[in-house]
Amino acid sequence: MEILQYILAMGGYFVILLVITAFMRKNYKAANIIWIASLLTFPLWLNNVEGWFRWAKTLSVLLPTIIVGLSRVATIENKSGKFWQLFQRQWVMWFLYGILFLNIMEATMKDFEMGNNLNALCGVILCLTIPYPGKFWNVGKNMNKGGYGDLVVYTTIGWNLLYTTWNACFVYGETGAYFASSLCIIFAAELYPIIKRRPELYVMTRVYTLATHILIRACWGGVFPQIMDASTWHNEQILQNWGVINGLICVPYALWFIWQLHTGKANTTFKKGELRNTNNKMKVA
Repeated sequence: MEILQYILAMGGYFVILLVITAFMRKNYKAANIIWIASLLTFPLWLNNVEGWFRWAKTLSVLLPTIIVGLSRVATIENKSGKFWQLFQRQWVMWFLYGILFLNIMEATMKDFEMGNNLNALCGVILCLTIPYPGKFWNVGKNMNKGGYGDLVVYTTIGWNLLYTTWNACFVYGETGAYFASSLCIIFAAELYPIIKRRPELYVMTRVYTLATHILIRACWGGVFPQIMDASTWHNEQILQNWGVINGLICVPYALWFIWQLHTGKANTTFKKGELRNTNNKMKVA
């Protein structure tokens, strides 16, 4: 495959993901409708989703994305009624926290199976250092002129970067032909919060980029290997060295994370950007 084709395909997909993220963030009602309607594509999944793992992955990404959308609408518009109030409560944040934890742990177990043990260690550290809901997760209101109702998770810049290199290493070892397209969603999720100078938007960006990718794969499974096949990129030595690097850098990050919590500095060091002093939190059930 020509290098130019990779550049055009990956560059085009990367830009599309950034545009989709910006649209989903700024148009929370439309985003909610789109992801609910995405379930209507279910008949197409039958030809493209194989095995229980892929089915579980597809549903475990799309359904939480819908819950994010319902929570954003309910909170930003201060909806009344039992249905909408349900999505204004703290269980939503704990549910999304659990989904993030399980998605990382799922890949971590796969890393252990593949023998990439130090990268798996990095996955464990990532799970243990996800800031917990209640203090570090919320759907905010009136956070900027548009009042977008962002899903805000006060992960640190360090956690975001660690997740990026860990996830890229995992995908490199596991997905083969889909590595190039997966790199696009990994780096789009990293770049958008950097552009906005708001690392707390990382998880929301990751939600929308991953959901887009998963939906495309479920509906048109062979499109990515056709336009950016990365099956020939694999090199076992690169994979092992990459895992070693990730395993080494995750340890000092874990120590720093523990120290921030121990000294009580986490309230300020985790909360970067324009949301540092906001008190917008979900209603507690």
